Amino acid sequence: MNHPASRNTLFLEKAEVVFHEAYPENQYHMRLHAYETALHAKPGHFVHMQCHTSLLMRRPMSLMRTDINKGTIDILYKVHGQGTQLLSTRQKGEVIDLIGPIGQPFKLDNYSKRPLLIGGGVGIPPMVFLSEHLKSQHQDCKPFVIMGSEIPFPFEAKPSQIMMSELPSDVIACMPLLEDWGIASRLTSLQNYAGCFQGYVTDLARHWLNNLDDAARQEVEIFTCGPTPMLKAVSQLAREYDLPCQVSLEEYMACAVGGCAGCTVLIETENGPAMKRVCVDGPVFESKSVIQFQS
Repeated sequence: MNHPASRNTLFLEKAEVVFHEAYPENQYHMRLHAYETALHAKPGHFVHMQCHTSLLMRRPMSLMRTDINKGTIDILYKVHGQGTQLLSTRQKGEVIDLIGPIGQPFKLDNYSKRPLLIGGGVGIPPMVFLSEHLKSQHQDCKPFVIMGSEIPFPFEAKPSQIMMSELPSDVIACMPLLEDWGIASRLTSLQNYAGCFQGYVTDLARHWLNNLDDAARQEVEIFTCGPTPMLKAVSQLAREYDLPCQVSLEEYMACAVGGCAGCTVLIETENGPAMKRVCVDGPVFESKSVIQFQS
């Protein structure tokens, strides 16, 4: 049974595991039947999951996809500590207690013509969710998605058939799902993976931006999620090119519903600097408003 948790915007759900697949380096893709979360979630939202009945403390998980018709949500995670280790043992048919959808999403309209989506590691899922939203709701946009990882990607990369003259000709590895949607994507790593750009996501983004003409560059806005050092570098890149940029911050959190204020960051507001909670005031913020990226 599902119960509204707060102001009819959060839902406490008993979510059944539909499938749970393992990928290299302790990465996992889980699909859950969570009807209310699927119905109300937007790109940038997350859920707070009880990983196992033996561990009461929940864990925040970004949403990668939702299917309103089937009432399912997809998450992609990497084992990192006790909670996610226990989560990795959950089997098809088991029920997981979760609260969702939580937080402030990426903006949902008035996009510039060329959204640049940058995801690193476990920051990849929100970029997939945002890409699907752009595909279905904003077909006049021409998004470009850059994904970076220093461990094998949790999907089988393939050569892209979407040619991009602004990029080196040997950078062809893409995410098949995005390719199927007709959305250009490229992969980056420092691990010499075939077809990937050998460098950081910001290196490839800078290469792409430098090869756009001035008019096209002015049509770009950036959306990003990933490790804090990456977010800081992407924010600096946005300032360098004077581009709008939204960042989805990652923070440890206890309650995830705004009660404990354990996930605060310093944000510049209209009334001056203020501590804002990543869980409910974010996780998405304008990059220029984040005064200090925390590590």
